[in-house]
Amino acid sequence: MTHLLLLAALAAEPALIPRDVLLGNPERMRPQLSPDGRQLAWLQPDEKNVMQVWVKALAEVEAVAVSADKKRGIRQFLWAEDGKTVLYLQDNDGDENFHVFGVELATKNTRDLTPYQGVRAAIIDTHPKAPDTVLVQLNLRDRKSFDVHRVSLKTGAIEADTQNPGDVTQWVTDANMLVRAAVVATPEGGEEVRVRDSTKLPWKSLIKVGPEESLQVYGFTLDGKGLFMATSVGTDTQRVVEKNLKTGSERVLAKSDTSDPLGVMLHPVKHELHGVAFDVAGRAEWSTLDSTFKADLAALRAASLTGDLDVVSRDTADQQWLVAETSATGPVKYWRYERAAKKAEFLFSHQPKLEGLPLVEVKPVSFPARDGLTLNGYLTRPEGAKGLVLAVHGGPWGRDTWRYSGEVQLLANRGYAVLQVNFRGSTGYGKRFLNAGNRQWGLAMHTDLLDAVEWAGKQGLDVKRVCIMGGSYGGYAALAGAAFTPDTFKCAVDLVGPSNLSTLLKTIPPYWAAMKGQFARRVGDVDAPADAELLKKASPLFAADKIRIPLLIAQGANDPRVKQAESEQIVAAMEKASLPYTYVLYPDEGHGLARPENRTDYYARVEAFLAASLGGRVEPMPAEGRIAGSSAIVKVKAAAAGAKGR
Repeated sequence: MTHLLLLAALAAEPALIPRDVLLGNPERMRPQLSPDGRQLAWLQPDEKNVMQVWVKALAEVEAVAVSADKKRGIRQFLWAEDGKTVLYLQDNDGDENFHVFGVELATKNTRDLTPYQGVRAAIIDTHPKAPDTVLVQLNLRDRKSFDVHRVSLKTGAIEADTQNPGDVTQWVTDANMLVRAAVVATPEGGEEVRVRDSTKLPWKSLIKVGPEESLQVYGFTLDGKGLFMATSVGTDTQRVVEKNLKTGSERVLAKSDTSDPLGVMLHPVKHELHGVAFDVAGRAEWSTLDSTFKADLAALRAASLTGDLDVVSRDTADQQWLVAETSATGPVKYWRYERAAKKAEFLFSHQPKLEGLPLVEVKPVSFPARDGLTLNGYLTRPEGAKGLVLAVHGGPWGRDTWRYSGEVQLLANRGYAVLQVNFRGSTGYGKRFLNAGNRQWGLAMHTDLLDAVEWAGKQGLDVKRVCIMGGSYGGYAALAGAAFTPDTFKCAVDLVGPSNLSTLLKTIPPYWAAMKGQFARRVGDVDAPADAELLKKASPLFAADKIRIPLLIAQGANDPRVKQAESEQIVAAMEKASLPYTYVLYPDEGHGLARPENRTDYYARVEAFLAASLGGRVEPMPAEGRIAGSSAIVKVKAAAAGAKGR
């Protein structure tokens, strides 16, 4: 009878979904319309599985790759306004010093438009009135700050436009492609918005707030006399306003009592704000400010688009849209929408192999922390879950959202429940929630995670078998869980997580210098002797000898945010204490894993690691012990004979 029950249980388990399907390169993604609406570009892997930009005319079937990246793959691109050039960004093995490249479609000739070594570039603006010009920011003059430059697509000439006084973190252009607003990080950790009436006139302060407030700037009105922005001044959550530059008065356009804006619909030609998305019960929901946008949204819903919607591209005439439909249990679907006919045509999904697979429902959840603060998150709970993975997001000033996650679905398919919690300090829930995380690394931010585990136990989940896992801040949280509260967890997985907050803060990229005040406010002041003990107590490195659960650490060698030393020093401390660990270094990666071979290799190691600790299912690693093409360098220290963990 026992044998029959076991066979029945095995038969009831869903099919093992290959890692490549869940986590490999998408088949096609991020489509963009050309300005005239006649051509379509998107990202797609080539025959060597490297992501390239592909282009075709809408009226044709055949598409061609117009880029030829050799290794890392392209992830960011856009059309130039001339309709003849595609622009894309690429760095070197994850160092985040992006260059802007331009591909001339007629000849496929590719030029590096920002050919400076050790310099980071970003595109600020392109404009129909100057189709041969690209506005970029470069930290060429000073690695600590970004100046604005105009780049000619015809000649490649680079002309200085606006110099950064050293504290500007964001530049904003008006309807004439002129830099007329700047977001500034103040020394005390607050923000200021400066504006100017023309490029020949001096800057003046429009609004200045302390570190407890938060601002976002979206763009100018068409006449250049107003600025669309979000502000928390006078409210808990950010409300979206149109701020008059002359009088400073505000007209409230949209607000929510429980959510900051998740996104906005700003018309690129009319410079009108047509919609604002807010979090409603864990999903993104649009608040419409324009009757035409409301009608378009209704037409899309009538076409049976049931996921969360976002307009990802539109032509200059605003007659065609490309709409992304996001689901947590299936691929991102892309639709071409004709506004006049109110007709939606399916283009493609990012990974059609996901269709029909036994993916697990992702449910928004809410529960109180020990001090009564409401925590929100997402629970993915497969039938017969064999344990729980507490998946902690990075940032920490970010948040988890309702969307497809290959990581979450991999873990669920292998038999684990997955809990994602937006702990205090996460963005999107108002300033009180954000500021509740100030200087709480390893303290209340961590107890929120412990409270999440306790809540999961009350839902009937097996909290005697929990692994804490994450990347960046999530990697830090995994190290903190292993070092500070090992009794709660059976294992921990850290991807590019800092182990020593002092060394983290001392080695931030130079172009983050203007934000030092914000780091001091939110984490601790590395230059203040009074904060030395706070930072030390919150650093897992100094409690490494307390780790007694299995630990998997992965690191990109070229990470500019969390340096390789952050992983190496805690590995060295565990080595000194004769503690077991697995350390995987990827020499051609940075802050995360971009190459699919490395990404698949990492998750192959993760699922084998979890299976050993929690008992879930696993797709075996190839016999050679690595995924073909991966650069992984692995160091393993086994547990001493007779050693016991939790």
